[in-house]
Amino acid sequence: MPQTGGMARVTEGDQAMSWNDFYRRRDVMEAVLRQARRAPDAELPFAGIEGAEEVFGTEEQLLQALQHKWTQVLGGYLRAHVAGPEDADEVPGGGESDHVDAVSRAWHEAARDHATLRAVLDAHLPRYPALRPMHDAELRMLAITAGLAEPYEPRDEVAKVGAAFVALLRNQAPAPARRANPVGQLLRKLAPAG
Repeated sequence: MPQTGGMARVTEGDQAMSWNDFYRRRDVMEAVLRQARRAPDAELPFAGIEGAEEVFGTEEQLLQALQHKWTQVLGGYLRAHVAGPEDADEVPGGGESDHVDAVSRAWHEAARDHATLRAVLDAHLPRYPALRPMHDAELRMLAITAGLAEPYEPRDEVAKVGAAFVALLRNQAPAPARRANPVGQLLRKLAPAG
């Protein structure tokens, strides 16, 4: 990037996403998911969505954006279930020593709350190999967060562990939500925000 007086400037060849671009992409993804709700395993309603081709170019790029959205959603649920103050060792009556149950609950809640998104991705993953690296990263995230694998283990092996874990999750009923820890709730209210 060329420098001018210590300040970086963007050249003409660089493209940054504006807020308008962001909102257009979001609106197209929401429209696709609304239409896909009727038949998430059917072909994407890409051609029928105004602006989809202009904003994403191809179905594959749209699916990559949807996979990214799912990864963000799942990451949020994982943070909410695994990284709460009640999981810290210092908190009296602290959380689980095994994160498998917490990760299971997070995955089930994310899949329930975003069922169409998850179903669309499941249906299209075999048809679009470009989704595989992002999907494998998701599987590794689940395996490592659940404590079923370590980050230093071979990536392919960790992805296989994650795939086996997700297969089990898909075939089990969601566990009932655990009763909130009153000490953890109190500490959360007393903790400074920010």
